[in-house]
Amino acid sequence: MTKKDRADHPNVPSVDQADRRVPINLRQSGPTAVEMLISTRVRKSAFWHLSVEAGAWRATIYNRCYHPRGYRKPEDGGTMAEYDALVNRVTLWNVGVERQIRVQGPDAEAFSDFVLTRDATKIAPMAAKYCILCNEEGGILNDPVVLRPREDEFWYSLADSDLMLWLQGVNVGRRFDVDIAEIDVSPVQIQGPRSLDLMADLVGDGVREIPYYGLLEADIGGASVLISQSGFTGEKGYEIYVRDALQNSERVWYAVLETGKKHGLEVIAPAHHRRIAAGILSWGQDMDFETSPFQVNLGYQVPRSKEADYIGKTELERQRSEIDADRFPFKMKMVGLRLGGNPIIDYASDFWLVSVEGGDAVGYITSPWWSPELETNIALAWVPVEHSNVGARLRAHLPEPYALAAGESVDAEVSALPFRPSVNPSAREIATKKGLDYAD
Repeated sequence: MTKKDRADHPNVPSVDQADRRVPINLRQSGPTAVEMLISTRVRKSAFWHLSVEAGAWRATIYNRCYHPRGYRKPEDGGTMAEYDALVNRVTLWNVGVERQIRVQGPDAEAFSDFVLTRDATKIAPMAAKYCILCNEEGGILNDPVVLRPREDEFWYSLADSDLMLWLQGVNVGRRFDVDIAEIDVSPVQIQGPRSLDLMADLVGDGVREIPYYGLLEADIGGASVLISQSGFTGEKGYEIYVRDALQNSERVWYAVLETGKKHGLEVIAPAHHRRIAAGILSWGQDMDFETSPFQVNLGYQVPRSKEADYIGKTELERQRSEIDADRFPFKMKMVGLRLGGNPIIDYASDFWLVSVEGGDAVGYITSPWWSPELETNIALAWVPVEHSNVGARLRAHLPEPYALAAGESVDAEVSALPFRPSVNPSAREIATKKGLDYAD
């Protein structure tokens, strides 16, 4: 047996993952010089060809679809130039990978109330909410935006998992009178401080009256769309859900580009640097089906006031009772970190390790990036509960070119989330204004 075959190889971290059945792979493999194979096995969304036309030069896989992750080349400013367009002007994102699963029928509300931790009866027609769905062990299966365009119809705008199959499985035997299926609807996002003016030019001033997570029916370029005030950033933004997307994608895309010219519109990839600053999580990267909402600052998604039964309720209420008794029932917790090192201006290729001063690795970074406004690297990270208090001092092990010196770790300090406030109201602010439970 060679050293590379041994379980004590130095590339096998010492992080305690006893909470998990399937440990996160923490091997530090670094970037890999391979070319992505474009084939029929992975879906091309309705906007894929338009992203290629707009200059997309790299992609990842999300929801079994190709997803653009870069338009500006590094020599032209790269991800930080795209970030500048987002926070100072307005941007267009291809998020057709957010596959839409429709639950429709007389029992659509009852079914949704059974699978969502939040109270689905409080999602009014022509409104939406950010929600989570959990398994019976309290693990987060997905965190979609759930839209309710009609009384008997809910759309689940999915994060990166095959939730449709699970939803259909829940209803085997037709306990609920609903139809569950993917529909030909694909969204794009309009994000940035000039997004409202652009949207008003596109569909009229009625869009100015949409509340946060409100919906509006509209027509763009002859295509029927549903608009929500939402998005994957802490900036002002909207999502345009294009019906019959395979036929209408060009109509909407080109109309947005033309209208956006006077607003300085730029097509960019999803700006993870801004969502990290806002404390917004990415399913499959920061959390997954073995993650409890109480570990990742999503406890507000588990309302104390929801009387109806839902999947995961028994376990989630048990976990909360432990927390209420000052007994946190997990070894690890997600925190924000401020990091030293050179500016992190691109996607991390690994979950970088976090250690205590002079000790073994005890945690790992899931989402790191440079914040120009804060003039420091910021990150979301998993650390042991005993090292999760704001101000706790740790060490982060960054690869080149971000490490200050090869093989040397950098300072890391646990920081409160969000790093930068969102321009949108928080769940707590919305609840307080309406006199509701925080999670309602």
